[in-house]
Amino acid sequence: MSTTKTGSSLRMVLTVLFLGVLMGALDIAIVGPALPALREWFRIDDRAGAWIFTIYVFFNLLGAPLMAKLSDRYGRRPAYMLAVGLFALGSALAAMAPSFLVLLLGRSLQGLGAGGIFPVASAVVGDSFPADRKGFALGMIGAVFGLAFLFGPIVGALLLSISWQWIFLINLPLAALVLILGWMTLPTTGATQPQPFDTLGLITLTLLLGGLTVGASNIDANNLVGSLMSPLVWPFFVVAVLSIPAFWWAEGQAADPLIRRSLISTPQLALANTITAGAGLGEGVIVFLPSLAVAAYGVSESTASYMTLPVVLAMAVGSPVAGRLLDKIGSRIVVIGGALLLSFGMLLLGLFGGQLWAFYVASCLIGAGLASLIGAPIRYIMLNEAPPEDRTAAQSAVTVFTGVGQLFSGALVGAVAASAGGGLTGYTTAYVVSAVPAFVLVGLAFGLRRRVSKEKTVVQPSQG
Repeated sequence: MSTTKTGSSLRMVLTVLFLGVLMGALDIAIVGPALPALREWFRIDDRAGAWIFTIYVFFNLLGAPLMAKLSDRYGRRPAYMLAVGLFALGSALAAMAPSFLVLLLGRSLQGLGAGGIFPVASAVVGDSFPADRKGFALGMIGAVFGLAFLFGPIVGALLLSISWQWIFLINLPLAALVLILGWMTLPTTGATQPQPFDTLGLITLTLLLGGLTVGASNIDANNLVGSLMSPLVWPFFVVAVLSIPAFWWAEGQAADPLIRRSLISTPQLALANTITAGAGLGEGVIVFLPSLAVAAYGVSESTASYMTLPVVLAMAVGSPVAGRLLDKIGSRIVVIGGALLLSFGMLLLGLFGGQLWAFYVASCLIGAGLASLIGAPIRYIMLNEAPPEDRTAAQSAVTVFTGVGQLFSGALVGAVAASAGGGLTGYTTAYVVSAVPAFVLVGLAFGLRRRVSKEKTVVQPSQG
């Protein structure tokens, strides 16, 4: 049992984690602008093009618990390097893809690797940082997503001016740097006697997440009821629903389960996972902000996209601030505050969305609220509530529950907007409705512990 290293060693560990998460986050932000170029190059229609994102989302959700288990079994450093390596391999394959199927294979590897980067990074923070600096470190890593979505479209546009291949090739030098620095600095914490791998758990979880991903991706928000009856939706949801009890049973039988039941059923962890799924659902409001701006103020679509910058800036600034507050006042108050900010932001849009001042104020409130929910606070709770041997698995649960909330967010908000007639009235109605589950999150947050206990020891970063 060792003591914490301070100063330059911890700064280097945080730098490695920051760069790895930045690489994965940037990919999400810069691939979107490249979709028209990819559709034209591979001569595919919009439905086929959607699979560029769908297959990434599926493998991202699946990669989180898989890489987390490998991290808990074999060590943080090899798992983090494997995740980064898979992401780099997928990037190279996508850049050189001679066909659309090869592009999808590259995107699959990217998603699988990216799914493990954030959970393993969060677990490294739990291993390596003292109790009074964990919140700060998690906040800095969480801020990466705000920065990526702020600069990603700009970087993507510049790279597209050369060729679409460069939106994938740009990942390779960054991945090489992360791999070199990671080998030198990251801890090797992991189980000393691994148990047989939970193959049945992986199969049932694959069916569950695959059914949810494909089904949710094919929902038509403008025709919610009709699309639910589509053969591209309901059969996959049936598979997902049937897989839930099968996965639960498999995890109870496994010697070393992929996601231990206690990480889902223990009151505090179950509450944290529910909150993070609700926060993922709350992210749907961001998707429809440009549509609201077009309907309310008559601006162009490109101008409307720039009008969402306050959300991104609030998230980028709010994440490290929330991390600092975690170290000072604990997670319960931070999560309650974040849920309140998110609720009031959506309610403000719903009541005064037609006024420009309300749009910008609400955008800032929503961004700050999501920064206090999606990023550091829930992961901070997981680090303190989960046993060290399941630390990364607990982080992967956060990723999975957030992703599930995100899968359904756009469909639900879009369906409400469409049923209310679309336009300004439709979107403001959708935000009023969305404020209801956000206020529910406030009530749930009061069930969190007032103050988590501080850990007594952390693991020393490796020097080689």
